Order: sequence, then C-alpha cells, then structure tokens
Amino acid sequence: MISKIDSKMCLNMYEQMLTIRRFEEKAIELFEHALIRGNIHPCIGQEAVAVGACTALRPDDFMVNTHRGHGNCLAKGADAKLMMAELFGKKTGYCKGKGGSMHIADFQKGNLGANGIVGGGLPIAVGAGISIQNRRTDQVSVCFFGDGATNQGTFHESVNMAALWKLPVIFVCENNLYGLSTPVGESVSACNISDRAAAYCIPGVNVDGNDVIAVYTKMTEAVARARAGEGPTLLDCITYRFFGHFTGDPGKGITYRSKEEMDEWLKRCPIKQFAKRLIKEKKMTEKTEKAIEAAVNASIENAVQFAKESPLPAPEEALQDLFH
Repeated sequence: MISKIDSKMCLNMYEQMLTIRRFEEKAIELFEHALIRGNIHPCIGQEAVAVGACTALRPDDFMVNTHRGHGNCLAKGADAKLMMAELFGKKTGYCKGKGGSMHIADFQKGNLGANGIVGGGLPIAVGAGISIQNRRTDQVSVCFFGDGATNQGTFHESVNMAALWKLPVIFVCENNLYGLSTPVGESVSACNISDRAAAYCIPGVNVDGNDVIAVYTKMTEAVARARAGEGPTLLDCITYRFFGHFTGDPGKGITYRSKEEMDEWLKRCPIKQFAKRLIKEKKMTEKTEKAIEAAVNASIENAVQFAKESPLPAPEEALQDLFH
C-alpha cells in the first residue's frame, strides 16, 4: 500500500521514473539527429520495474543489467551526465566512451555492467552471489533480464545453481511481452514465467510491472529473504515497452503489435498512474509535480550539455583498459 510508504520515498521514486523517461526520450532525439551513434534500446514504459526494484536495494548491493538498461542504471544511482557522455562516446563517460549504450557499468554503485548478449548477465549475477556468500556479507545480487532470456540455457543453469546453493540472488524478469518481435506466448511454454521457479523449488512471483509500489513491495520481500540466507526469488514483472525493440524498429502497425494493444498499454503508463495516486493520497501536490518535472528536465539538458562539451578519447586510448 502506498499509504505505508513515506512521502519522501514516494517523491524520490516519482522523480527517478520521470528522469528515466526524459533521459530515454532525449537519447532517441539525439540518435535521430545523429549525435548518438549505435542503436538505442529504450525502456520507456518499463520505468516502474527499474525504480521499484532498485529502491529496495542498498548502494553496496550488486546489479547486472541488459541491453535495455539505461533505466536500471539510473535507478541504481548512476549520474545522468556520465551516462549521456558514454552514449556520445566521450572520454568522460562511465566506460570512457568505449562501452556505449549497451555496456554501462558503475562499480562504485554496485552496477556490474550491462550485457548485449541475451541472458549473458545471469551467470555474472550468480558469480556475484557466490562472492557474497564466500565473504559472508549480507549483500544481495540482482539480475535484470527480459522474457526472451528465460529460454536461454544460462537462465536455467543460473537459477539452478543459485537455488542449490541458496545464493542471495534475485532474478527480476522485465517481461514486456515480446522477445524482440516474438510474443511471449509463442516462445514460453509455461503459463507464467514465474511458474518456472517451481522447477528449482524457489518462490516465483507475478508482479504488476507498471505499479512501482507493487514492484517495490515484492522486491523488498525477496531482498529480505536473500539477506536472511534463504536463497533466490524469481520476480516476473509484467510490463510493456512503448517503443520498438530499438530505435530502428517502429514496433507497431503492420509489424507485430496492433495500435489497439499499444493504446491499451499507453493508458496504463506507470508514471501517469503513480502521479495520480500520489496526488490522490496527498503525498504530492500539482505544484510539487511541476517543480519535479522542471528539475528533471533541467538535469537532462545539463547532461546533454556536459556530453557535448566533453572530449573524445585519444586514438591511443583504444588500446587501454583491455585484458590481454
């Protein structure tokens, strides 16, 4: 229940969700003006999963991410300026301009990095869980992945190992109903992705991924279970991406999603829904809402300006920071 969460946390979650939305919108705009090279995989529409899940974490908890991971990075505490600089391929970016959109990492905030390979992050999250267990800390390791990744061998191997050894890993499926253009019902045999947890004797939970409070509540329970040494949890967060798979994919009409389907999900926009709830329950006024929006817009413009003014890496830097 939103009434049980203090206003400061609620406003912070709203601001984070709006920051993610504006960051992604700006990234698409910059891509269309050829200021960002390489495709962008927007997470617009999925903001509640990132924010709800990461709000339940501590700064020293670990996170492994996906190619559609800008929102998760920001929710885990990443600086929008350094992220934007990375998208621009600038020296001041998180990976010195070498990682780009799909490989942002921020070790100081526990972000072990995104992975362009579907399902590639799952074993990394389990490795972090083994590290936690061996070091006897009470950290947790969180892995974000899409519905398509649950058909990869890495998913089953990772969940099996985490369950067998009771590792402090939370598996968060950002289930936007499509693996690129394939509907989840045409690629997953189970009725729900969460049903797959039963094969490994761990909890599998369905969550409304457009409800940030629902995600936060279930994530808090999973984190507490992991910290207590009770092992992993699989969260199946049902959500929807409002854009195509990437910036070159229209994602609607005669491709693979109908206008009617998209219109129905647009009505369930997680940010608009949350704003209405906050105002209704008197945790946010319309004046505060406008002030947050103005501050967020200014922060994104500052990030773009920082990225534009930052230097490109020198040619010889291409051979630095490599493993031989």
